[in-house]
Amino acid sequence: MTAAAIEVRSLHKHFRVKDRAPGLRGAVRGLFGSRVREVPAVEDLSFRVEPGERVAFVGPNGAGKSTTIKILAGILHPDRGSVHVLGLTPWKDRRRLGFRIGTVFGQRSQLWYHLPARDTFELLARIYEQDPAEHRRRTAAYVELFGLGDLLSQPVRQLSLGQRMRCEVVGSLLHAPEILFLDEPTIGLDVTAKAVIRDLVREQSERDGRTLLFTSHDTGDMERVCDRVIVIHRGRLLLDRSTSALRSGFIERKRMTVHSAAERIDLDEPGVRVTRRRPHCTELDLDLRRVSVERVVQALLAQTALDDLSIEDPPMEEIVQAIYARAEQTQAGEVQPAGEEHAP
Repeated sequence: MTAAAIEVRSLHKHFRVKDRAPGLRGAVRGLFGSRVREVPAVEDLSFRVEPGERVAFVGPNGAGKSTTIKILAGILHPDRGSVHVLGLTPWKDRRRLGFRIGTVFGQRSQLWYHLPARDTFELLARIYEQDPAEHRRRTAAYVELFGLGDLLSQPVRQLSLGQRMRCEVVGSLLHAPEILFLDEPTIGLDVTAKAVIRDLVREQSERDGRTLLFTSHDTGDMERVCDRVIVIHRGRLLLDRSTSALRSGFIERKRMTVHSAAERIDLDEPGVRVTRRRPHCTELDLDLRRVSVERVVQALLAQTALDDLSIEDPPMEEIVQAIYARAEQTQAGEVQPAGEEHAP
């Protein structure tokens, strides 16, 4: 077995917080002491990422995603557990690791706000001790690939959010990192800008074999960029599956669009709900726990000839929300962290 790009075993991280009553009275009492309690952020988390994998690291707010990323980057120390990134312990070998990883944070910029992005790129070349000729070659290649052109000469404050994020990604790639951590890189972007960032990031990973760990609340990021999904909930591993397996394992509904010879069709089948009706076109929602696709098609054919029929899975967002809901119901996270192929 090849060495893992990222290996996490039994990771724990708690934060100490003060309990304080609301209002002025609580603030005054807080000056003279308050009860301190420990809040778990990561609980017994284990997973492994192989070199070149593109992994979505997802979970609801407060699940422990950002805490885990900060530990992997060497920013935070865990309470216990072992973590190796490219064979290094992040919080012990932070400088050495820093030269081999890149980070993109959607809500934190590495670009100097009042300076052109080109100036930040020059500064990063010095920080990462890059050969000037190699730096110029890489910059020119990425400027062309990411379509930056004249943007490099404009102050960052004058760039749109989408333009700035393209510059952020380039800045993180210039020192040729082996792993790229992306924390909500498409947050706040419009649909077009998101698609550009997703496509560019995936193309770079495929071309250079770069490992990606991608946190996002946007399930489009998950589907367009990543081949595997790790879902955490309340600091614990909930699921670890390929993107396609996640779909097939948790799809409980189908969407069916029927174009019929008859102007109107009516189905009296359990688990079938009409969501939209137009002349000669009916859209259906199927609950697969109550009815099969085959049974619905047979019922349709018994009524009328079909001109066309399409069947779609629900959006990935609905699937992930169903996973979270199931986890809340079980309270203890009893949904199996399926996928023996990714067992840590």
